[in-house]
Amino acid sequence: QVQLVESGGGLVQAGGSATLSCVASEQNLRNYDMAWFRQVPGKEREFVAVIRWSTGSTYYGDSVKGRFSISRDNADNSMYLRMNVLKSEDTAVYYCAASRQNFYVETTHREYQYWGQGTQVTVSS
Repeated sequence: QVQLVESGGGLVQAGGSATLSCVASEQNLRNYDMAWFRQVPGKEREFVAVIRWSTGSTYYGDSVKGRFSISRDNADNSMYLRMNVLKSEDTAVYYCAASRQNFYVETTHREYQYWGQGTQVTVSS
């Protein structure tokens, strides 16, 4: 069982930046993909970004490509999402997720086994 705890977020002005953090209880994440998803009321959870822990390879959703950056820190089992040039449409609850590594990186929320509690990001225009 992997426990995930997010932090960061809050209220940010449009055009600004914010960083989300996620700490995993699992000490050895090399067999996992770690991802960020986001969700607004009434909509399905949307893929934001994923990082393959073993290689550091990353992949982004189209709506955040070029603005968001996902990274990891092996030393403390932490993952980060740096969000730049924030827009009002980025307003959502952001979730950290972990999936046991498959051949392909997963971008569907149903493929992820472990989830954090979520952290709200509100972008004011």
